Amino acid sequence: MNPKTIKYILKRIILAIFTIWIVITLTFFIMHAVPGGPFVGEKAVTEAVKKAMEAKYGLDKPLMQQYFTYLTEVVQLRFGPSLKLRGRMVIDIIGDGLKTSAKLGLIAAACATVLGIILGSFAALRRNTVLDRIIMVITTAFVSMPSFIMGSLLLVAFAVKTHVFPANGSTPAGLVLPVITLMLYPMSYITRLTRSSMLDVLGQDYIRTAKAKGVSRTAMIFRHALKNALIPVITYLGPQLAYITTGSLVVEQIFAVPGIGRAFVSSITGRDYPLIMGTTIVLATFIVVMNLISDIMYKVVDPRINLE
Repeated sequence: MNPKTIKYILKRIILAIFTIWIVITLTFFIMHAVPGGPFVGEKAVTEAVKKAMEAKYGLDKPLMQQYFTYLTEVVQLRFGPSLKLRGRMVIDIIGDGLKTSAKLGLIAAACATVLGIILGSFAALRRNTVLDRIIMVITTAFVSMPSFIMGSLLLVAFAVKTHVFPANGSTPAGLVLPVITLMLYPMSYITRLTRSSMLDVLGQDYIRTAKAKGVSRTAMIFRHALKNALIPVITYLGPQLAYITTGSLVVEQIFAVPGIGRAFVSSITGRDYPLIMGTTIVLATFIVVMNLISDIMYKVVDPRINLE
C-alpha cells in the first residue's frame, strides 16, 4: 500500500470520526430540546418519584454536563441502561436487534447485488430487445413502489391469503418475505445502474480495440466491460448495504421482525434517550464505515483511480 493511499485512508478515518461526533451532538441536543421527557407517560408517577428517577439516570444535571458525560461513555463503548426496558443495557438491546437485522440485511443485499448486476448486464447486452424492455418495465415498477406498499402486498398475498409463508418475521421462514421486500428496490436500482454503466463502457475506445484484437466476447464482457461498469454500482452499494443491513424500519414493523429498526422505533415513541442515542450512533457509524470501504474498493476495481 503506497503512502498516498495510507494518507487518504487516515484522512477519511478522521473525517468519519468527525462526522459521527456531529451526529452524536445534533441528536443529543435535538432530542433534549423536544418538550416532555422519558417519564412523562409513566402511570401513577408523582413529582417526587419522577425527580428521583431523573436523578438516578443523571437527567437532573445541567445539559452540557450530561453531554460531556455521555461523550466520555461513548468513547468507552458504553451507552448506559435503557430507561424503558428496566434492567437491560442499551448495548445488549442493540446487539440482539443487530443479530436479526444483519442476517436479514446481508441476505437481501447479496441477492439484490447479484440479481441486479446479472439483469443489468443482460439488459445492456440485449439493448432495445424484448428482454431489455421487460427488465426495464419491471425494475421501474419496483423502484417506484414504496417498501411499505410492496411489503403489505406480499404479506396479504403470501401470508394472509395463501399461507405460503408466516406473517411473523421471528422465524427463519418468516424472514423470506422481509428479504424479498428489502431486496426489490436496491435490485431494481442496481439493474438500471448496471445497464446504464455497461452501455457507456461498451462504447469506449478500449472495448473497440479489444474487439479489433480478436478478444472473445466472454473475455471482453467479464474482463473489461463489467469490471469497469461496476464502479458506479460500488458507489451505491456502500450506503445501501448499510441501510439494508441495519434494517428497514417500515419493513420490520410490517413483518414484526425483532431487529434494530423495531428497537429504534420503540425508543423514539418511549423517549428512551440512551436507546435513541445508541441506535443512532450504531447506524451512523455503519453508514460512514461502508462509505469508506466503498471508496477504497474503487482502487481495487480500477487501479487507474488515484485516492487523494
